[in-house]
Amino acid sequence: MRALHTKTSASFRRCAASSLVALGFLSGAVSIAAAQDVARGERLFNACLRCHDVGKDAKNRIGPHLNGVFDRKAASIEGAKYSKAMKRAGADGLRWNIDTLNIYIQNPKNLVSGTRMNYRGMRKEKDRSDLLAYLRQFSVSPANIPEASASLLKQDAPSLHEETYLDGDAEYGEYLSGECTSCHQSSGADKGIPAITGWPQPDFVIALRAYKKGHRPHPVMQMIAKRLSEEEIAALAAYFKGLD
Repeated sequence: MRALHTKTSASFRRCAASSLVALGFLSGAVSIAAAQDVARGERLFNACLRCHDVGKDAKNRIGPHLNGVFDRKAASIEGAKYSKAMKRAGADGLRWNIDTLNIYIQNPKNLVSGTRMNYRGMRKEKDRSDLLAYLRQFSVSPANIPEASASLLKQDAPSLHEETYLDGDAEYGEYLSGECTSCHQSSGADKGIPAITGWPQPDFVIALRAYKKGHRPHPVMQMIAKRLSEEEIAALAAYFKGLD
């Protein structure tokens, strides 16, 4: 009987352990949705209230209201004031979803380097997770919006906006610039295609890194940026800054 009891206990422990692993408790794979704190997200949103409104009767403030922000095209709210950079991003195909919102909230310049949004970013993944959980409530069909996964919130967005940049060789940048000036005008004219002359070098670097990683949606720019090394990006940034 003792042997049977021991065997039964061992079997029970194995079954219990298997169940816990399946639920994610032992594997560490607990759904981040279970850890999301909507009430805390609402408190975090207080930092956004100066510029953004959300909820019943929400209106545009300095920035657009955030009702239904998930799956919304960038720069698409009638009556809202957007920067030229945000309008270009919308024209490129930028849509707000769980991926792009996470990157933008972490540091707005990671996606739209010329944005008017004067916000340094929310660095902690837990904060972004809770804030996104709060905003998710104000969508037409919250249940149809994917939850923020742990892997999403740990994206390498910070590498888009490092504090230091390579010193670019402007002469090398001029040599590389032919592919750019086949579309963008070196005179700085902005006729359908945005000007890239005179950009601050960090903004130029951020933009190309974002295209390279697929965070900005323009397919041609993604293809071009993926072929460029950090040295080449820095050189182009130095050259086009000098054309100001």
